[in-house]
Amino acid sequence: MRTKNLGLDRENVFYVPVEGNLGVKRDVFRQELLRSDAVKAVTTTGSLPIDIQSNTTGNLVWPGKDPKNREETVWQMHVGNDFLKTMRIPLLSGRDFREGSTSDSVNILINESAAKLIGIPDPVGQPITFQRQKGRIIGLMKDFHLASLHQPIQPLVIQQHPNWTNYILIRSQSGRTADAIAVAEKLSRQINPAYPFDYHFLDEEYEKLYRNEMLIGSMVNTFGLVAILISCLGLFGLATYTAEQRTKEIGIRKVLGASVTGIVSMLSKDFLKLVLIATIIAWPLAWYVMQQWLQNFAYRTSFSWWIFALAGALAVFIALLTVSFQAIKAAVANPVKALRSE
Repeated sequence: MRTKNLGLDRENVFYVPVEGNLGVKRDVFRQELLRSDAVKAVTTTGSLPIDIQSNTTGNLVWPGKDPKNREETVWQMHVGNDFLKTMRIPLLSGRDFREGSTSDSVNILINESAAKLIGIPDPVGQPITFQRQKGRIIGLMKDFHLASLHQPIQPLVIQQHPNWTNYILIRSQSGRTADAIAVAEKLSRQINPAYPFDYHFLDEEYEKLYRNEMLIGSMVNTFGLVAILISCLGLFGLATYTAEQRTKEIGIRKVLGASVTGIVSMLSKDFLKLVLIATIIAWPLAWYVMQQWLQNFAYRTSFSWWIFALAGALAVFIALLTVSFQAIKAAVANPVKALRSE
């Protein structure tokens, strides 16, 4: 979840909610931010990328559309200048919105999923009507993830509406986020003194989408460590008991010339057989549980056989390490004392 390429760059981006004078002075705020060498790009949005608004194809009309075509969900965003630049979203063809262009107020950008939905091989330049506004498709964006990976990428329409601004997104230069925040705070206090400066990191908002998964992961790790500790204590106790029960046998074997390695192997093999049987039983169960959990995600990874093999080998190693301590202790004991005590 954390390493998957989302198709946009959420790192080094923070946002400022628009309150008070920031609404009417957003352009001044943006231009002053861009004067700072700590700021790389600034844009405005009506909603955060993770809080996307939905619409339907009933409000989207294109040449050749079947009147009987059933309505499907279409995501929509209202953005200001340089949204693609700020979020580093690549264009496959066409162009971005032009700053100050009045004609672009009715034009739109669409993603690959939207292009597949309308069924036009080369959508750039095609006339289109969205929410009763006639315009053209000016750019085709590569598909990118806005929402959680639990959901597949939906058809997306982006319109340029700088006046519909609820958030200002700021991309800082790499390594200079603190400087960019300081600049934004200073400007906010000058432009919007009645409101305290507030900002949030975009990558942290994406992390919140997977809060449950991270909590489950932490719990699994914690309980897993506790289970391993309890298992090791149980194995250690059982190995101690077995060694004491076979003290006479161990002493006789040593007198007859048995090596320490042979005695350790004799005491350990029964435990290792049980661990191997448990591992073989656990493999299909673990695979099934993980597959069921991954069904919650539209985009999921696959498991390689070596992951299960490594887990099994680790379990055997931990068991061997636990049992061997007591086995070696019994194997190196003086056989005369062992036989005398018996």
